[in-house]
Amino acid sequence: MPLKDVLARIDADLPAATDRLLDLLRVPSISTDPAFKADCQTAAEWLVSDLASMGITASVRPTSGHPMVVGHVDGPENSPHVLFYGHYDVQPVDPLSLWHSDPFDPRVEDTPKGKVIRGRGAADDKGQLMTFLEACRAWKAVNGSLPCRITFLFEGEEESGSPSLIPFLRDNADELRADVALICDTGMFQDTAPAIITMLRGMAREEFTINAATRDLHSGMYGGPAINPIRVLTRILGGLHDDHGHVTVPGFYEGVPELPDAIRAQWQNLAFDHATFLGDVGLSQPAGEDDRTPLEMIWSRPTAEINGIWGGYTGEGFKTVLPAEAHAKISFRLVGQQDPDAISRNFRDWVTAQLPPDCRVEWKELGGAAASQMQIDHPLFEQTRHALTEEWGTPASYVGCGGSIPIAGYFQSILGMESILAGFGRDDDQIHSPNEKYDMECFHKGIRSWARVLDKLS
Repeated sequence: MPLKDVLARIDADLPAATDRLLDLLRVPSISTDPAFKADCQTAAEWLVSDLASMGITASVRPTSGHPMVVGHVDGPENSPHVLFYGHYDVQPVDPLSLWHSDPFDPRVEDTPKGKVIRGRGAADDKGQLMTFLEACRAWKAVNGSLPCRITFLFEGEEESGSPSLIPFLRDNADELRADVALICDTGMFQDTAPAIITMLRGMAREEFTINAATRDLHSGMYGGPAINPIRVLTRILGGLHDDHGHVTVPGFYEGVPELPDAIRAQWQNLAFDHATFLGDVGLSQPAGEDDRTPLEMIWSRPTAEINGIWGGYTGEGFKTVLPAEAHAKISFRLVGQQDPDAISRNFRDWVTAQLPPDCRVEWKELGGAAASQMQIDHPLFEQTRHALTEEWGTPASYVGCGGSIPIAGYFQSILGMESILAGFGRDDDQIHSPNEKYDMECFHKGIRSWARVLDKLS
């Protein structure tokens, strides 16, 4: 059947598709809170039932935490095999007082910008997950079968650190491995342009304490001769960047690649307005590496940021003490082939080398994850890019992501396959915050986008 028939089916079925999403959103599948363990099980069973309604074999797979959902459907002989990943768990809703309505009583609302689906999980990630399922539903209803072999993998712990994911991938690698993975847990570029994320930054984290005297000291008696660990800490961290915004930790830039010219050209065509980007949060001037554009800094360059620093007396009033210890939390966003373990070792050595006599440092083990960069030579990357362009009427671009999506790296390292990260969220969806929403336009056109991708596969 022609693609236009599938798209017409999607348009006609949008009210029913919306009702199905609302039904899933009513399940409070909060993975971080043990009180909602049964609800996570309910959400997994809901998805198995929905896949079964399309004739797709699926099951709930137990783990040491919340269950996985795995489904399979065959395609024509010699057709591609894709794995579609999403997660059914959601963030907690606190503070509940800031919600305008019950977060698990979802509804369609009219707003000045158009209709939105309001509720916890609407954009992250149940609404995004359902765009693909609804595209499969329409395709199968019109054509009787799907155009390729598809494996479905839905996780229930993404919002709580995915503790069961790596063991599950390793134990079931032969079953899950495909030609390429599809991940719909990302967003549009500036609300209007579709995008495929091909660069994901990794992470290294450090928390440490500098100790000096055996107790807090009276500043009138000991001020001057006694070393102050907060002064030591701020001096060290004040040297974390040079005057040009470059990180000064030795070896920090080892493994950092230069941006390919073709990708740089795509990014320049995006006409990113950094003045508006910063102005929206009350800032005006880019503060990172002064030889890089703001988009490069966000998507393709590594960072070192001081996330927290504390010590001494911080309560009301004044207490004139020399504190015995000072604390800091530092995060590094990593790119390319940067090694998070090497970054942590070099940072610790750099800090330790700057300690004066009578000071010592204690470290808290937090771990990290390497960056991911997709190899886009698989033909489905370009097919997906063209499909998104056709649906949205704006050229889709390969972009980076300032954050980290570890699942893409796990698919590379454990299953040996690349991931196409194409999602339809918008910056104002308020994910992880009160009053989360998903634009009806994004839900509708997201379904149509995946239908166009399936058409390319056929």
